[in-house]
Amino acid sequence: MALEKARVVLDEEHETVQKAAHDVGYRARSETYSVPTAKTVSARFPHGPASQSSAPAVAGPGGLSRTTSDNHLTSSAALVPVTESPRLSGDRLRYVGAATRRIARGLDLDEIVLGLCRATVPTFADAILVYLREPLPVGDERPTGPLVLRLRRTERTPPERDAEGSFTSAAPPEAWEAEVLGHETCEVPPGSALSDVLRGVRPIFTDAPVARTALARLLAGEVGRHLPTGRHAVLTPMRGRRRIVGVALFLRSEERVAFQPDDLLVAAQLATHSALGVDRTVAYGREAYIAGELQRKMLPENLPRCTGVRLASRYLPAAETARVGGDWYDAIPLPGSRVALVVGDVLGHSMTSAALMGQLRTTTQTLAGLDLPPQEVLHHLDEQARRLGTDYLATCLYAVYDPVSHRITIANAGNPPPVLLHMGGDAEVLRVPAGAPIGVGGVNFEAVELDAPAGATLLLYTDGLVESRLRDVWTGIEEVRERLAAIAQLTGPDHPPPLEALCDEVLDMLGPGDRDDDIALLAARFGGIAPSDVAYWFLEPEDAAPGRARRLARRALSRWGMEDLTDTVELLVSEVVTNAVRYASRPVTLRLLRTDVLRCEVGDDVPQLPRWERARVEDEAGRGLYVVNRLARRWGATRLSTGKVVWFELSVNRSGHGRRGL
Repeated sequence: MALEKARVVLDEEHETVQKAAHDVGYRARSETYSVPTAKTVSARFPHGPASQSSAPAVAGPGGLSRTTSDNHLTSSAALVPVTESPRLSGDRLRYVGAATRRIARGLDLDEIVLGLCRATVPTFADAILVYLREPLPVGDERPTGPLVLRLRRTERTPPERDAEGSFTSAAPPEAWEAEVLGHETCEVPPGSALSDVLRGVRPIFTDAPVARTALARLLAGEVGRHLPTGRHAVLTPMRGRRRIVGVALFLRSEERVAFQPDDLLVAAQLATHSALGVDRTVAYGREAYIAGELQRKMLPENLPRCTGVRLASRYLPAAETARVGGDWYDAIPLPGSRVALVVGDVLGHSMTSAALMGQLRTTTQTLAGLDLPPQEVLHHLDEQARRLGTDYLATCLYAVYDPVSHRITIANAGNPPPVLLHMGGDAEVLRVPAGAPIGVGGVNFEAVELDAPAGATLLLYTDGLVESRLRDVWTGIEEVRERLAAIAQLTGPDHPPPLEALCDEVLDMLGPGDRDDDIALLAARFGGIAPSDVAYWFLEPEDAAPGRARRLARRALSRWGMEDLTDTVELLVSEVVTNAVRYASRPVTLRLLRTDVLRCEVGDDVPQLPRWERARVEDEAGRGLYVVNRLARRWGATRLSTGKVVWFELSVNRSGHGRRGL
């Protein structure tokens, strides 16, 4: 819809240009030609008086004559200057103003070049060729290598109208004529005539020797034979804020009055405004690209594989001009097989929003590593946003899922509430306090703890999914809830819908006018861990604790039918528990979890994390973590608010039996 409005405005500007051109003294007549090019608009130039005389003349409108030779393709609206008047100077200014406004409304590089062509043809010239530098320089960067110009676009006068007012199509050019202006790219050597013309900046008539030499390099073929003679062509450098960005060639038919000296000023104005627009568009494009890359790098490339939960995500940038924003999502493994689920949205669409998003996401990961409650995480994020600036606002939803207790704790800071899809197909919007956005300051965030039954799916999302110009937030939330329920009905009450397909189906509900903002989507399918797959003990911090830990682990493995892992688990449990009870002052916890892997967790009240250091030959200790690193599939240590947890995992065969993770 935004693009349609923009194009309507461009059409209105085009009509304004035409009216201003009529006021300045350019009037339509029925004779013109079209421009030969290799790739875009294919047509031909008149070949001068010699070639004109070889074709019979046909009377045209107003008593003027035109030729019927194939070398003189006829069409309408060749505009001829009328007699100068005292108002001409002011009218010319009005034309330039309307034309530059038409150029300035371009939304991208192609539209700016198109605006130059449409503002020029047929009002100011019968044809135009626009060359742009390749690659286009950005900002203060110094171009490397030779200066290369590439033909970006050509434009000619429209086809001729017949007696009934309809358009007649132009005859296709012969093969050799399509190559007359055939240099798609042109290298500009230093010291060449074309280089001197570009360095001079001002437009020049092409009847000068230096201009003809420059055109010989810019164009292909025998230029003198195929271009109009005299002052019927103007070569105009296009200079941006710091350097040349291209060149424009304005052409008039020899049947039309030649360019006047004042027309050089018009050409200079058109080229300058186009060059500044090109500079602006390239700079914006580079900024959008950098911000997009920054945002992409700050989003997780792959979601982690967490125990008891399956994850899927989607990220869609806003359409067209607002391509970069501050939406993000994340899944962070926590001690005790838990996982933190996060979605957030920094207000605005810019590189600043993407950078702030990266800072908040990094801060969230750091706070999650401290195992803080969800409401405390949001409180610290609020303080961090206020330290970065008073104008920064963001929404965020932070949830912690525990697969052992089948519970989820959620705190919200201005984000839309999550939707929970139950196994039977019912979908509900969770009652979570909305809270104030991050960055407001002085707000207490509240967390709620809810059931997370096995087989249920939790959907977290940013407001871009549910809010648009066509609907309010709560209407969009209700549509998401209904869509989830409808999807669940297709798979039946005993089988939840596939997670990836579920995300795609939710995004498919968006219509053409529903993409005003970025969308971050995170879906979590709860599997949980059955109580029969969990073994948990408390061990007093005494010398007998490692031996007791080995016996308890052996019994649990025997009950689970995993006796082949007994020796490895006893050795690793003994090493980790020994390190824990050496410094602990409170009971040590030991927990075994059986899922697709066997996970062992040992917790104590000492916050200092263990370090793996290679022991020397004469050392009597220091080899415990080396043994864990060699035998475990994975291992790690996480600091808690009450101490730390050291964990390791061993692989389990599909039959349920274990195997060592060497």
